Amino acid sequence: MPPLVECVPNFSEGRDQAKVNAILEAMRMDGVYLLDRHLDPDHNRSVATLAGEPMPLLEAVLRGVGKAAELIDLTRHHGVHPRIGATDVVPFVPLQDATLDDCVQMARRAGAEIWKRYRIPVYLYQNAATRPERVNLENIRRGQFERLRQEIVSDPNRLPDFGEARLHPTAGATVVGARKFLVAYNIFLNTSNLEIARKVARAVRSSGGGLPCVKAMGVLVRQLGQVSMNLTDVDQTPIPRVFEAVTREAARYGATPLAGEIVGLVPRKAVDKQEEWFRQLENRGASIVLEDRLAGFRG
Repeated sequence: MPPLVECVPNFSEGRDQAKVNAILEAMRMDGVYLLDRHLDPDHNRSVATLAGEPMPLLEAVLRGVGKAAELIDLTRHHGVHPRIGATDVVPFVPLQDATLDDCVQMARRAGAEIWKRYRIPVYLYQNAATRPERVNLENIRRGQFERLRQEIVSDPNRLPDFGEARLHPTAGATVVGARKFLVAYNIFLNTSNLEIARKVARAVRSSGGGLPCVKAMGVLVRQLGQVSMNLTDVDQTPIPRVFEAVTREAARYGATPLAGEIVGLVPRKAVDKQEEWFRQLENRGASIVLEDRLAGFRG
């Protein structure tokens, strides 16, 4: 069986369905499967989950980056999610008969080609990073598009891995990398107090001394506090443990979890036990299981 790689490009458009459809259509290629799509108007962001053999997948993603650059103008973009690019982040993830090193090579090839084709500067992150401070995505996105637009010109530490010391005027920059499979998990709280969501996020995330392998931020979505998280290793920190920690921390401020959502897909092992966290999901069901989606495409 040929190697199979996942790619989860994040685009800075979650409100205009026609634009997102055009980007997804640009990535349509034989041998590349669209496993999932997620639009969020408050984050003003869309996430596509693709899988395929390395070469057609790489080309499909490059075409998506180009279409996003045509359609998305970051100077007019507003949303609660941090971003520096029309195509904000492009992670490659090994699935079957592929390694992280394979994905590192794909990421670096993609970065070079994005600059060559579209003149969009590229930063490499996670396992593909060439500098230790760029392993963490949040370091690269510090200050977002507006601040990076100034610092890339004046600060040598902000120079891209591919490209010149300037952002694309409307498409910004793109962050490309290789990583293990992660789960994007958001929990809504029954409060409109943004500061409570931020306090809970600070308490549960790894950098704040909370749970290992958890990145979290507090935002306001649909007038509800949301703890928006990336779980980078659900073996080390299972989802039920994250749910319990958020519930415990929220209770300190008189809040409780109201609902949750998975952005993208989860491995079957993460949902085998139907704990409270799973029953609380707005989008629960077999449709969020990676293996089920893959089986549907690969027969």
